[in-house]
Amino acid sequence: MKKVVAERVIHKGERRISLRFGYDKTLIGIVKKIEGARWSTQMKSWHIPDGSNIKGKLLDVFRGQAFVDYSSLDKREADKPDSKQVITLSEGEAELRADKESKQSILSEKAVKDIEKFRKWMEVNRYPDSTIRTYSGMIATFLKFVSPKEAEECSSGDLARIVDEYILPNGLSRSFQNQMISAVKKFYGKVYKSVIDVGEISRPRPEHRLPNVLSKAEVRKILDSVANEKHRVMLSLVYGCGLRRSEVLELLPSDIDHDRKLVQIRQAKGFKDRLVPLSDKLIQMVDQYMLHHKPLKYLFEGQTRGSRYSPASLEKIFRTAFLKAGINKKDITLHGLRHSYATHLLEAGTDLRYIQALLGHKSSRTTEIYTHVTIQSIEKIRSPFDDL
Repeated sequence: MKKVVAERVIHKGERRISLRFGYDKTLIGIVKKIEGARWSTQMKSWHIPDGSNIKGKLLDVFRGQAFVDYSSLDKREADKPDSKQVITLSEGEAELRADKESKQSILSEKAVKDIEKFRKWMEVNRYPDSTIRTYSGMIATFLKFVSPKEAEECSSGDLARIVDEYILPNGLSRSFQNQMISAVKKFYGKVYKSVIDVGEISRPRPEHRLPNVLSKAEVRKILDSVANEKHRVMLSLVYGCGLRRSEVLELLPSDIDHDRKLVQIRQAKGFKDRLVPLSDKLIQMVDQYMLHHKPLKYLFEGQTRGSRYSPASLEKIFRTAFLKAGINKKDITLHGLRHSYATHLLEAGTDLRYIQALLGHKSSRTTEIYTHVTIQSIEKIRSPFDDL
């Protein structure tokens, strides 16, 4: 997941929150919508007004789009200056203070070159863009944490330290911890092969969570609550074909095979192509949509013709429809429609091997998790309590 680092700074006599992240059009668009957001050429970052409950506001703004690292806000909360102190600072003093604070998160020149070398290696080896962004961000976080040590001066003990002193105290997820370990292993396995023995690094015990699934009636309520044709067709394809968010947004009009009633998913997760059947009802919906909207490049385009639809907007569409439908369930995301597709197929008697192929799962073990949430399988089990 993308990462945004939030830090408290004094900029031109004002108390502000600096937001640092790699160049990303989606995140920039989100920040621009925040009241009072401005770009600083000197700090080379966006910054927004400081205020009460700033951490909660940032989490809400970037929810589902980026991980917000606000650890430095906690560290500086006790010694932040009051408003009178801020006002009495001269512009020169304020700039010096902002420069000093911003440098705490600036990588050394050598660290930047190391990360760039790692990024180039991933690009050459055709890693997905999302993986390149995530791994590069994780290594940047790691090298900032161990600073002033450089990468070649580190040991496996430094990775243990970032877990004990940064990840756990800040309540970061197991997923974040796993991504950090994967990134560091890959970085030292390819850029600094003799520095860290990657065999010494262990991972956290995995979580075993069941997927959140909607009933058919609940899916129907969600789809019926969407008035916009484009939005309804997108959500219908996610559920009707079990697509990932990125897969539905990458679809081209030519990927719809009307004669064979199939949709072609090209170079999805793991660089795999696959074919997924389309129902007659879905084909009619897509045909009507294409007739009305006449997409230029992507099947679903954003405000600019020829540009891909925003992932954040699609997530928002689902959330709005979910809330409008009045379904009393928590933690259901757009991906829950894909989980529901697989579960409903299994309940209808579809062989697990076919479901694995339709979802594009590499291992059957990934698909087998749906056997734990099928209603029919659970209902067949007779409790021994009834025999007492």
